Amino acid sequence: MSQIIWIARHANRLDFVNPDWFLTAEKRYDPPLSDDGMVQAQQLAKRLKGEKIKHIFASPFLRTVQTANAIAEVLDLEIKLETGLSEWLNPEWMTEAPERLSTSDLAALFPRIDISYTSRIAAQYPETHEKVRQRSAQTARCLVSEFWPNDILLVAHGASVLGAAMGLVGDIAKTEVKATLCSLVKVVRQESEWLLELKGDTSHLTQVEEMVRFV
Repeated sequence: MSQIIWIARHANRLDFVNPDWFLTAEKRYDPPLSDDGMVQAQQLAKRLKGEKIKHIFASPFLRTVQTANAIAEVLDLEIKLETGLSEWLNPEWMTEAPERLSTSDLAALFPRIDISYTSRIAAQYPETHEKVRQRSAQTARCLVSEFWPNDILLVAHGASVLGAAMGLVGDIAKTEVKATLCSLVKVVRQESEWLLELKGDTSHLTQVEEMVRFV
């Protein structure tokens, strides 16, 4: 039997388009998608329509939930919030642990969220580069094993996309995966072997960022 793991990075975020948003934001480390990011998320959803994805897991940050929701609407699936896919909690980017919307607040905004799901892996501020890689790798392996043989989608961030891919295919992902905004990684499991089929595909997007930005 085979299993396909799709790993997507969230679409463009508001503070990338309008950096001044950060100065007055109530939850400054949890920006929403920008207007063009919403378009990107819809394009990604269209790309995944027809795939046999059975479960969607998303980081609980607003931008990843918004991206996942666009896909969930098209695929008619629920969204499972998984803390293990969270943003890199880097103290050089964040002066304190990021404040996010609660699960109940997110569920009120996005009714497709499965409130019965309990996150499998924790993320704790502050994190080193090695820690976020280990955490997201562990998350990918955990979800793949638990939900085998179903095809699943992980919606994450730059560092956690790379970490999740590395958790399945090893260090090859570190050199080959390009985790640009709203890009798509495809990993296929054939028996006990993992094959990296898409390495950060953006062919579904009409606008692609020129350079990979992690923050």
